[in-house]
Amino acid sequence: MAATSAPPSEAAASKSDTGSEASLDVSVLRELARKGLIDALNSVNGAKTLVLDPTLAGPLGLVTEVALLKHHGVDKMFWLEPGPLSATSTNIVYLCRPLIKWVKIVADQIKRHARESQKHTYTLFLVPRTSTLVTRILEEEGVLGDVTVHSYNLQFIPLAEDVISLENDNAFKEIWVDGDETVVYDSMQALLTLEKLHGLFPRIIGKGDYAARLAHLLTRNTPQASSNAPSDNHLNAPSETIDSLIVLDRRVDMITPFLTQLTYQGLIDEIIGIKNSHVELPVSLISPPSTTTQPDGSANVGAASSSTTPATSLAKEKKRKHHLTTATDPLLSELQDLNFSAVGKKLNQVARRLDEDYKVRHQAKTVAQLRDFVGKLGGLQNEHQSLRLHTGLSEMLVPLTRTEEFNKSLEIQQNLLALYDTNAQITAIEDMIAQGADMRVVVRLLCLASVVLGGVKAKSLENIKRELLQTYGYNYLPLLLSLSSPPLSVLLPNPLPPNTPPSVAESKYPYANLRKSLRLLIEDPDPLEELENDISYVYSGYAPISVRLVQCVAQKGGVLSNPAAERERKGADGDSSRKGSASTLVQAHPIVGWKGFEDVIASIPGETVDTVQRIPGTQDGSAVPSVATLMLPRERPTTTVVFFLGGCTYTEIAALRWVGRQNKGRKFLIATTGIINGSSMIDSIVGTTSVTSKEVGL
Repeated sequence: MAATSAPPSEAAASKSDTGSEASLDVSVLRELARKGLIDALNSVNGAKTLVLDPTLAGPLGLVTEVALLKHHGVDKMFWLEPGPLSATSTNIVYLCRPLIKWVKIVADQIKRHARESQKHTYTLFLVPRTSTLVTRILEEEGVLGDVTVHSYNLQFIPLAEDVISLENDNAFKEIWVDGDETVVYDSMQALLTLEKLHGLFPRIIGKGDYAARLAHLLTRNTPQASSNAPSDNHLNAPSETIDSLIVLDRRVDMITPFLTQLTYQGLIDEIIGIKNSHVELPVSLISPPSTTTQPDGSANVGAASSSTTPATSLAKEKKRKHHLTTATDPLLSELQDLNFSAVGKKLNQVARRLDEDYKVRHQAKTVAQLRDFVGKLGGLQNEHQSLRLHTGLSEMLVPLTRTEEFNKSLEIQQNLLALYDTNAQITAIEDMIAQGADMRVVVRLLCLASVVLGGVKAKSLENIKRELLQTYGYNYLPLLLSLSSPPLSVLLPNPLPPNTPPSVAESKYPYANLRKSLRLLIEDPDPLEELENDISYVYSGYAPISVRLVQCVAQKGGVLSNPAAERERKGADGDSSRKGSASTLVQAHPIVGWKGFEDVIASIPGETVDTVQRIPGTQDGSAVPSVATLMLPRERPTTTVVFFLGGCTYTEIAALRWVGRQNKGRKFLIATTGIINGSSMIDSIVGTTSVTSKEVGL
C-alpha cells in the first residue's frame, strides 16, 4: 500500500494558472497521507488497539485527528514502550519507524502475550517503508510468523502553504553521525511523489555530497518508476508548474543553524520550542478571554491585547499544546517572518486598527450597516484573540532575550561572523562555561567558532573540551567525539594534526572568502527598515549562506546587491520592499544553474550538481528539452522547489519567502527533512528524548 497510489489531480498543479501569486497546492500531500493511514487501518478488520511510536504522534497529528482513527476502528491507543501491553481487542496494530529498538519491543510484547496465553492478531506498519533488517530481527526473535508486516508510506507533510516536511527529527544525526543514508532514499521517494503529481523537475541543481547522491537517486529512479506505474503519466514530461529543484545538504552551511534565530517564529523555536508546528503555551493565552467592554460599550481591545498577567506568572501556568498555523491564526502570517525587534510595533498597529474597527458599530445607523458589522464581527473576534495570544507570547520572550547569557551569546556570534578579535571570543566562550551557561549554547558557539575560523587553536580547544566535560558531565564525551569526527567534523583543531584524513582537511570551510563573495554581512545596518531590504534581516545583519546559494541560482542579482533597495532608489513605493508591489517587481530570470558563481560554489566543500532531466523512454535523448529552452521565460508563474537535506531553520524559511517577494513569476516551495535549530541538532546527537505517558487518551 503506497500513499502515492492516488491518481494525480490536475487541480493540484497550481492554485491559479495566472497571476503572480500562483503556487503549488500542497494540501493534496496531506490528503495522500490521510488516505494512506485510513487504508492501513481498514486493512485490519474489526476493533483494534493502536500502539504508536511516540516520534510519530506529532507528524500524524498534522494529517489526521483522533476522531478519524476512532471512526476506522481504533478502540485504544498506547505509546510503544518497553513493558507489558494490556489490549482488550483481538487486533493489535503497531505503527512505528523501522528502528531496532522499536522492533525488539514489539517482539517482546508478542512473546509475553504467548507466555500468558493471550491470543491476538498482530499487524506491524513501518513508516515510511518496510526493511529487511526488521524482518531479520523478527525472525531472530522467533515471532516473524505471528505478525503481518506492511508499510505506511508517510512522506511530505504540509506545515504551511509554502513549506512541506518529512518531519524526521533525526535526519541530520542519521546521515552525518550514524552514517545511515536511509533518509536520502526516503527523501528521493518523497520528491518522486512531487514529480508524479506535477511532472519531472526540468532541472536539478544541488550542492553537497549527499545532495549529489539524492540527485543521482532521483534521476536514476524516475524512468524505473514510470515503467512500473503506468498511471504516473506526469513522469513522461517536464513539469509546467515547477521550473527546477534545488537540493542543499545541511553540511554545505553549518554556520546558519548554530546562530540564534532572530525572527519571531525562529525565536519562539529557540526559546520555547516548536515541535511539529505545535508549541506549549500557558492555558490562559490559548483560551478565549471573557468579553470586556468599556463604559461606552466598545470592546476593550487595548486591555485584551496587552496581557494583564505578568510574564513570570505565565511561565508558572499549566501548559497546553497550541498549533501555530496561519490557517486559523490571522496574525501569524504577518508576524512569523519579522525580525523580533519589529514585532512590538506591528502588534501596536494591529491593536489600534482593531479598536477603530470596533468603533465602526457606533457609526452604523441603518439595519444594513449593522448587518455588515455583525458579518465582520467573527473575523474581528478571531483577530482579537490572535492579538491577545501573540502579545502574551511576546511578553514571555522579551525577558528571556534580555538575559546576560542571551546577549553575551549574540555578541560572540556577531564578533565571530565579523572575524573580530577572535581570540577574545574563544576566551568569552570559556567564561560562559565557568558561569554555568546552557550546555547547548556553549557547544553551538564553539562549533560556530571552529567552522568560521577553520578550527580552534589546539591547546585552547583541548582546554575547552576538558572544562565542558568537568562542568556538564562526562556523558557528553560521545557528543564531542561526534562533532570532531568524520563525516561531521565541525569541531576541529587548527592546525590539523599530521595524521588527519584528507577528507577532513578538504572539508574546512572557506568562510572568510565567502563573506565577501556572497555578501554575507551587512555592516552597521541603520535603520532596521533599511536592513529588511536584504535577507540578512533574519539574523540582524547576517545573510544565511544556504539562502545566498539559492539566490545564486534563482536571483543572481540579489547576491551582489539588494533588489528591494534598488527599487527604492528608483523611486518605488517604500512599502513595496515588504509587500512586493506588482508594478515595481521585475520578472524572475530563467534558471541557468550556477552560471556566474562557478568559482564561489567550487570553493565550498562537497559535490556540485546541475542536471537537465532526461525524459524516460527515449534512447537518443530527442525528447530532452534543450538547455536553451529551459532558459526561456515561462508564460505563467512557476515554482522552484528548494529541498534541505538534513533540516532547515525557520529563519531560512523567512529569508526564502523574502526572496520570493522580490520578483514576479517565481514562487518557492520549501521542502525539508525537518525543522531544526542548533539546540535540536545537538539534542539529536546526544539522544535526548521526551518522556511519554503510558496510554494515549482518546
